[in-house]
Amino acid sequence: MHSSSSQPIGVFDSGIGGLSVLQALQAELPLENFVYLDDSLHAPYGERGDDHVVARTRSVTRYLRQAHAIKALVIACNTATTAAVALLRAEHPDLPIVGVEPGLKPAASSSRTKRVGVMATRGTVTSAKFKALQHSLRDQAEFIVQPCDGLADAIGRSVEVQNDSKVMALCANYVSAMGQFGLSPGEIDTLVLGCTHYLFAQVHLEKLVGPQVCILSTGEPVARRTRQLLEAAGALANKGSGRVQLITTGEPAVLQAAAQRWLDFATEDALRRAA
Repeated sequence: MHSSSSQPIGVFDSGIGGLSVLQALQAELPLENFVYLDDSLHAPYGERGDDHVVARTRSVTRYLRQAHAIKALVIACNTATTAAVALLRAEHPDLPIVGVEPGLKPAASSSRTKRVGVMATRGTVTSAKFKALQHSLRDQAEFIVQPCDGLADAIGRSVEVQNDSKVMALCANYVSAMGQFGLSPGEIDTLVLGCTHYLFAQVHLEKLVGPQVCILSTGEPVARRTRQLLEAAGALANKGSGRVQLITTGEPAVLQAAAQRWLDFATEDALRRAA
């Protein structure tokens, strides 16, 4: 595929969580145009089987290529990356594809107590890819891995995450289950957010784990990697206003509210519901 620098970058997630990655992409690549697809009608990916996730990921990718002529794809979903990124790269060898994965490597290297908490969906933590990553770092840190059933879905459905009692209760439950956080020996001093949705609950998590604990998410490394791939392909935009089109298979009002809260979502940008 010959791509023009003015073509958009496709970004997708099973809900609004990928907006946290889009936020980082906009900061890193302000001239680029983006098409963001929120597949919330078929969510939550993290609590569904691999076959469902692979089928949705393939379908979304085909749609973004055919309807929007994307020049690159960012899979802003840990579960979809784990289940389908290798397959997508084989099926679309001409398309730069960036996935996300929990930041276990930077967490292991930066942790002083060498006890790292990991919050992620069950689909992510039970995957062979995640287990292989964790196993490869077993000599560098101890990982306390917490599957967070229902949390991504609660964040995705919330109109006001900051004051949502269900989101707060789930965060408190899962943080408590991981054990003691802090800088003393035996305590967890680093928390990895292994789902893009969780960044939107960071204010709650910070209160629960304390100010000394480092919280790591994936947006900035993904944005840097996307820049590298576009530079290598000679496809970086050299002019433009950084327009965003938002598409959802679910409720437009939820995505609209989240985009206005978390992004600089301008009135000339567009939101529509996918057929």
